Amino acid sequence: MLLSPSAINSIKVKLSNAVSAKNPQAVANAVELPPLHRVTSPSDANNRNEGSGHREQLKVDGADWSTVLNSILDARGGILSYLCCSNTHSYRICCLVHVKSIVKKNPEQTYEAQSSLHSAFNHILGSSKGNWLIPALHVVCRNTHRAAVFADEALSVNSGKRNDHAKLHNAVTLLQASYSKTLNDRVELKPNEPLSEEGSKKVGVLYIVNQLFSMYFQLNTLRLCKNLLKPVESRGIHQNGTMGEMVTYRYYIGRLNMFEDQYELAEENFDYALRHCHHSAVGNKKRILNYLVPVKLLRGRLPTNKLLEKYSLHEFVPLMNGMRTGNLIEFTNGLTKNQDIFIRRGTYLLLEKCKMICYRNLFKRVYRIIGKEQINLEYIAKSFKWLGMPIDLDEVECILANLIYKQYIRGYLSHAKRVLVLSKKDPFPTSKVIK
Repeated sequence: MLLSPSAINSIKVKLSNAVSAKNPQAVANAVELPPLHRVTSPSDANNRNEGSGHREQLKVDGADWSTVLNSILDARGGILSYLCCSNTHSYRICCLVHVKSIVKKNPEQTYEAQSSLHSAFNHILGSSKGNWLIPALHVVCRNTHRAAVFADEALSVNSGKRNDHAKLHNAVTLLQASYSKTLNDRVELKPNEPLSEEGSKKVGVLYIVNQLFSMYFQLNTLRLCKNLLKPVESRGIHQNGTMGEMVTYRYYIGRLNMFEDQYELAEENFDYALRHCHHSAVGNKKRILNYLVPVKLLRGRLPTNKLLEKYSLHEFVPLMNGMRTGNLIEFTNGLTKNQDIFIRRGTYLLLEKCKMICYRNLFKRVYRIIGKEQINLEYIAKSFKWLGMPIDLDEVECILANLIYKQYIRGYLSHAKRVLVLSKKDPFPTSKVIK
C-alpha cells in the first residue's frame, strides 16, 4: 500500500516541527511505529507493504533527516494516512485494527526500514549536542528489537526452517552502536538533569543496556552481558536511571547471578526488583517471581500459598509442599510435570538441586519418629519404599554422605554397621539451609 501525498506531508511536518523545536517527546512520537504483531501463517509472511513510494528530503538546522524520514515512511507504509484523517474515537479504533492487520503482513520489510532508520538516527545522535534526542533513541531501540523478533519469526514461518535469529543478530549491532555513542559522551552525567542541548547522553545508557540484556538472553549469548556490566557499574550509571530502568537492570543481573550459581546475589537483586516494581505491574512481578521463587527454594525459604495463588504460580505448589514435608514423590512428580516450563526459563537444574533439601527434611522426619541419634539405614530405606521410591542401602549412604558434606546434616556414617550417627547438638542445622 502507498501513502497518500497528504499523509507523507503530515509525517514530514510532524518530524520537522519536533526536531526544530528540539522537543524530546515530540521527536520520540514522530519516530514511533504502530503496534507490531506476530506472523501466524506463511501467507501473512509473504504479503508485503510497498512503503511510501517516494523519496523525501528533510534538513533541519543543518542536519540531514532525510534517511530517518524515508525509513519512517517505508516502515509505516499506508498505515498512518488513516490515523491522521480523523479525530473521532470510533474511527481511530477501526484504524488501529487496520494498522495491526497491515503491520502483521510485512515484518521483514518493516525491519529493513527500521534498521535503516536506526542506523541514520545513530549518525544524527553522534553529531547532535546534548541529550534531547534520548527519548527518541529509546523508541528507536525498542522498535528495532521488536521488529527484528517479528521478522525472524516471519522468515521462520515462511521457510519452514528453524529460526536462526539473523535479524536479531543484526539488531544487536545497531543497539551496540547506540550504546557506544551514549556511553562515550564526554559530558558529565548529573542525576535528574533535564533533557536539553547541554545534558549528557549517558542518561540513555541504562535503557539500551536493558534492551541488549534482553536480546542476549534471547540469543543465549550471556557472555556478552559481561561487556556491559563493568563500564555501567564503574561509572554508577546503573544507579542513575528511572526506577523502571533500575528494576529491569536488577532483574537481568539477578538472572545472570543465578546462572553463575551466585544465589545470594541473585536473591538480593530479585528482591530489589520485586520491591521496587510498580504496584500495578502484575505481569512484571510474575516474571521476577519466576526466578526469585526457585532461588529462595534453594536457599530454604518457602513461599506462602497466598503468594503463589495471587500470581498464578501453580507450578511451584507441589515443589513447595514436597520440600516442606520431605515428600520426595510429590516433589519429583511436580518437577517432571512442569519440566518444559522450567527448562524454557532456565531454572530446571536449579530446582533439581532443591531435592537435597527435600532429602534433608525427609531424614529429619525419620529422626523425629525414631527419637535417637543413631539411625539404622534400614529405617531410612523403608521411608523411601513407603513413598513408592525404593532404593538400596548404598544409595541411602550416598545421599547421606552428600548431605553431610554440604553440612545439611551434622553427623557421620558407620559403613560397617550401616548406621547414621547424628550430632547431639542441632543435627539438622537450619542456618546451613537458609544461608
